[in-house]
Amino acid sequence: MWGIVPAAGRGSRIQPLAFSKELLPVGSRCDDGTERPCAVSEYLLERLILGGADKICFVISPGKSDILEYFGDHYGSAQLAYVVQPDASGLCDAVFRAGTVVGQEEDIVVGLPDTVWFPKAALRALPETHLSFLLFPVESPEFFDAVVLDGDSVREIQVKQPNPTSRWIWGAFRMSAHGFRELHALWIDRDQRDEYFGTLVNAYLQAGGSGIGIKAGESYVDIGTVGGYRTAMALLAESTGADSRSRLRADAADGTRPIAAMENGATA
Repeated sequence: MWGIVPAAGRGSRIQPLAFSKELLPVGSRCDDGTERPCAVSEYLLERLILGGADKICFVISPGKSDILEYFGDHYGSAQLAYVVQPDASGLCDAVFRAGTVVGQEEDIVVGLPDTVWFPKAALRALPETHLSFLLFPVESPEFFDAVVLDGDSVREIQVKQPNPTSRWIWGAFRMSAHGFRELHALWIDRDQRDEYFGTLVNAYLQAGGSGIGIKAGESYVDIGTVGGYRTAMALLAESTGADSRSRLRADAADGTRPIAAMENGATA
């Protein structure tokens, strides 16, 4: 299975940096007994591998060669490939550019490299179906893509709406090879105008497609702002248990304060 890491964004919310925001040090890790800083995107790579990815494609902009220099040709047990997105044209464009290397019969899992979330192995909960989303509960879903469910079926994705009707947002998603091709074809039919994946999925659902939402996520932080960075550091510091589940969760996109996590059984 392929993991796709869309990393071509400008990272304007947390500038100025002297390097790609995906390499921002967040916490640390031990290599052969030596502690070293950990780039934020390493948390996603770890989770993709735990979710079953054995190959990972970074989609980078022409100016982000430092990501290639940092990671090289492999990370852990996964081989790495790189595809260039000439302009920051949105998530749909980034995901489908990975089709250059993804095989016709391979499943795909997509995550965002400037986030930290728990539990680490949550991607294993996503079923082998055409389209499924890993969902996380947040206090301020208006800053994210809120997912409205009917049972486990996705009814609608509310893309950064001021008053969403769900507190559950997607943090990662999985597509079968067939689902990837269907969504890619629909995106092309819609003149590639969808910047956000949520608007494309809404069109896909209206055309008769289906998606599943799995409420297996517990904690989710976007480190795209200074406040989010601070909350991510607190999230990692408060991680507990064998699977490093955390007691904290981001309050909003700016990560102004950590709060107690909602239970997975919370009402949307």
